[in-house]
Amino acid sequence: MVTIDEDRAASEDLNLLTSTKIVIHDALKKLGYHQDMFHLLEEPLKSVTVRIPVRMDDGSTKIFKGFRAQHSDAVGPTMGGIRFHPKVTEDEVKALSMWMSMKFGICDLPFGGGKGGIICNPRTMSFGELERLSRGYVRAISQVIGPAKDIPSPELYTNSQIMAWMLDEYSRLRKSDTPCFITGKPLVLGGSAGWEEAGAMGITICVEEAAKRREIPIKGARVIVQGFGNAGGFVSKFLHDAGAIIIGISDVYGALYNPDGLPIDYLLDRRDSFGTITALFDNVMSNEELLTKECDILVPAAVANQITAENAYNIKAKIVVEAASGPTTLEATNILVDRDILLVPDVLAGAGSVIVSYLEWMQNNQGLYWEEEEIEEKLRVTIVQSFDRIYELAQNRNVNMRLASYMVGIRKLAEASLYRGWI
Repeated sequence: MVTIDEDRAASEDLNLLTSTKIVIHDALKKLGYHQDMFHLLEEPLKSVTVRIPVRMDDGSTKIFKGFRAQHSDAVGPTMGGIRFHPKVTEDEVKALSMWMSMKFGICDLPFGGGKGGIICNPRTMSFGELERLSRGYVRAISQVIGPAKDIPSPELYTNSQIMAWMLDEYSRLRKSDTPCFITGKPLVLGGSAGWEEAGAMGITICVEEAAKRREIPIKGARVIVQGFGNAGGFVSKFLHDAGAIIIGISDVYGALYNPDGLPIDYLLDRRDSFGTITALFDNVMSNEELLTKECDILVPAAVANQITAENAYNIKAKIVVEAASGPTTLEATNILVDRDILLVPDVLAGAGSVIVSYLEWMQNNQGLYWEEEEIEEKLRVTIVQSFDRIYELAQNRNVNMRLASYMVGIRKLAEASLYRGWI
């Protein structure tokens, strides 16, 4: 159990699972739920750990560890991404499954949160090794996933090709064609138009909505995007095309900064498949230095714990929109809010891919597919409605946007749990 006290966020040593529990506890308390509801929702109802033997290209066999967490199926099947990363942990996967529940609740969609991960370094693996690992993971978790049980999707360092291998393996195991088993697939295998850009589109819409609240025109707004992968790259492109001036971008190797603006189309054309570009340039600064440059809007789209108590007082943005998972610690959140910086949390800003995953699953089930324009319109309507609801709640209840998001996100799950008689 997590102990909640006034100084609970004072330590930056909180891991992702613990900090997630803290916000869920606070959200349920604000909503008037008994402590028993927190005990039910403080961790996933189901979490499995698997070991996956993979034949490597050199003939050796390597054992990979993988995870799958399902937070709660009180509302409906669970759904969520699979990440391939050398630093994946079971606690991280559990926390991210809980975040997925929040995202579905925020968007008022009939799913609970799921999340998966494999400890591996895809940068060092061949195409064949990645395929064998992907298929092995599906075989290992096949008994706990399915189109009406738990639906995977792409996440960090996974893509439509990996989803295609997983779909094929699952179809072989079940001896049937089951496209609604997984989302983020290639279009030819039942994927949805607009999926690849969905996450970035949701973030961009949140940037636009936040800018309206602070009366900052997008055209001419100075923007820094930390991270230049799928999310960061598309966000930079969308905002650049809308007239914003992207003055800074970064990748794992460093950051590029120009107060007069960067040539985004040029940089996107030359980045590699992992979203890195700075290695081609000499005048590169650190990610830490870029975060503290003056700008109107800061979009952390890289990894967790980038804005901490150590640098939160040095953030010079008027708006921070989280595109990565957990880029701002709890203590840093409080510092930014106290400094009147509008912080749009990841569980709201990152809901775009969640929405289109749901739309893909629905299209697969009904056999009717929409054009990209219709997908984008459904996405925009849902994100704007969610933003409005959360912003209004934050203002009316005098809480920050992160806590307001969790209050909206957890309410549906708590109500469904009560109706089912679990509490």
